[in-house]
Amino acid sequence: MRAGFPDFRLGNVLATSFTATLTERHGDAVERIPTPHRLVDWLAVNGLAVDSCTTAQLDLARELRESIHVAATAAAVQDALPASAVQVINDCSAQGRAAAILTPEGKRRWRLSSASCVEDALSVIAADAISIIAGERDGKLALCASPTCQAAFFDTSQSRTRKWCDMNTCGNRQKKARFNAKQRKNHRSAE
Repeated sequence: MRAGFPDFRLGNVLATSFTATLTERHGDAVERIPTPHRLVDWLAVNGLAVDSCTTAQLDLARELRESIHVAATAAAVQDALPASAVQVINDCSAQGRAAAILTPEGKRRWRLSSASCVEDALSVIAADAISIIAGERDGKLALCASPTCQAAFFDTSQSRTRKWCDMNTCGNRQKKARFNAKQRKNHRSAE
């Protein structure tokens, strides 16, 4: 990974991991793919290695990311899906040349076109978003309970009652805030 950039938040669901390349959307936003090279890094970490990325491809990736975020958020709160977001997701899904392949270990991987272009990788991400927003996978879309985050995430827990997109960041931050508030209250009571 390239030094000087914030760490990626990696999850089990490709589409929502992709939307997590912009975090703290309702606070001090953190852009985790600020450069084309950083998008190349993120794609490689997620099994979608590409040779290069242009500024225009980074812009397209960000447009897809925001469209997935808007559509997933709408689906999580059972609102109508915004037509413009649906159009971007569908266009990205249709324009790629990626194929699912089976590895000898019985895992699915993606094979991009021989040119390994960003649009092929984005088509895989868009197709993943379609499968979760359409309700084709076992789980449910939910919104992070952190007031500064509120990211859409795909809850595959047994009870489907997860509160945070990531327990190690948002969950711990909220638990620490509650603990500190309780400590302050107890300290004031003891005075």
